[in-house]
Amino acid sequence: MIKKHRLFHLVAALLLPVLLLTGCWQDSTGSEALDTDVSGDASTSSEESEESRALPSSFALPYYASQTLDPITCADGAQQTVAALLYEGLYELDGNLEPQGSLCSAASYDAASLTWTFTLRSGVSFSDGSALTPADVAATLQRAQVSDRYRARLACVASFSAANGAVIAVLNQANAGLPALLDIPIVKSGTQENTVPVGTGPYTLVTDDSGTYLSTNSSWWRGSTQPIKRISLVSCQDEDSSRFQFTSHGVQLISADLTGTNPVSATGSFDFYDADTPILQYLGFNTKNAVLADPALRQALGLGIDRETIVSAYLSGHAKAAQFPVSPVCAEYPTALATDYAYAAFETAMTNAGYNTGKTTRLTLLVNSENSFKVSAAKYLASALSGFDMKIEVESLPWADYTAALAAGQFDLYYGEVKLTAGWNLQPLIGTGGSLNYGGYSDAALDLMLGQYAASASRPAAMKTICTYLKKQAPILPVCFKCSSVLSQKGVVGNLTPTAANPFYDIGTCTINLAK
Repeated sequence: MIKKHRLFHLVAALLLPVLLLTGCWQDSTGSEALDTDVSGDASTSSEESEESRALPSSFALPYYASQTLDPITCADGAQQTVAALLYEGLYELDGNLEPQGSLCSAASYDAASLTWTFTLRSGVSFSDGSALTPADVAATLQRAQVSDRYRARLACVASFSAANGAVIAVLNQANAGLPALLDIPIVKSGTQENTVPVGTGPYTLVTDDSGTYLSTNSSWWRGSTQPIKRISLVSCQDEDSSRFQFTSHGVQLISADLTGTNPVSATGSFDFYDADTPILQYLGFNTKNAVLADPALRQALGLGIDRETIVSAYLSGHAKAAQFPVSPVCAEYPTALATDYAYAAFETAMTNAGYNTGKTTRLTLLVNSENSFKVSAAKYLASALSGFDMKIEVESLPWADYTAALAAGQFDLYYGEVKLTAGWNLQPLIGTGGSLNYGGYSDAALDLMLGQYAASASRPAAMKTICTYLKKQAPILPVCFKCSSVLSQKGVVGNLTPTAANPFYDIGTCTINLAK
């Protein structure tokens, strides 16, 4: 679901990396925009305001000319935005984080042999006119298996190969939801060392006497549905320079994390669109702490979290409240299990857990100090949960100290953020020995459920079983799933439906308006 917003003089965090422990759209109508101020002075002259709203004569994106556009290894931010127009995957995630076939037309899974077979869509060509083959796909996925970006995601795959006109994935553990992990962009085998590998996407990169730009790919299998024939590329040195180009209208669109670290100011009037992501923010517990080892207390604390307030007041609406570790926009989210926040329920649960006696139990909640949004959310949580016998204080630590404390188990509670995958593998986060299970939670029954979910063909039912159990045990307390954002110069881009991985998802519906 997409949401297009209008706010005035908002200080926005643009194109900044999301600090993840793995190291990351509601319908509305009308003409809405984001007005921000780079100087800190909210006032601008009518002449400047009118100029900032004028349509450009061309549409441009930032990119780093000296860096690779190989989608497997290129940098986040501007390079990935451009790459989304050059490359496509076997699948693409839609706005509800569900996999939709792209280069893949059919798939089958043999649970006995742990083997997936993917049949490619017929008639797909690369932008150089050569046919897409299973060998091209297998070669890209083999590189992805050893890449920093995709290695953890593909840990369940033993091998990718091309055989009998199809792509074969042999797993090392059951995973009936592998397609959700395969929105990995494919490049033509043998071109991966080029600065701009060859892809199958709607555009191709051209450099000639007029400059460097994206031109429509006449071989694109979806046909001529691109919104514009030419997209100019403006060379930038880094994220700061790409932000400057955007605020000065040298480029018309950028991707952004509006609740990221080190927010910066920008000038002008902009449209922005939010996309739901699998980035989870949550409250974590050290379950080796004698107090927090009690599931009744953890469950009671969960009833004390007003998630909607955190999203609206402390994350500026750029998130979706969630009571379970699966995005609420996903079909697997067990809506029927969710409950509305009510202080009376919190009070009753704390009393029943034995924490309404007049005694004081002091706990510390860690959060990384670099992100002011997370610090504010953590302080709100500490205040909201410091009732009855609880007294929770926030300790903000620099990122290196924060992660070191988590790894060493030197904490009571922590405010965490993690980028999950749309395959919803929760084992690293809450499974016994999981790489992100900083709280040391271990539960054989939950481990079994996680394994059954991975193998299940009925994933919503299996996820509901997990969430029913988590509601009682509460090894972590999910708070929300963040949104990513796409910002564009006011009035230039219409009908944009970005997703977590693709700012130009369903590009055929997009319109680009330029000065005549």
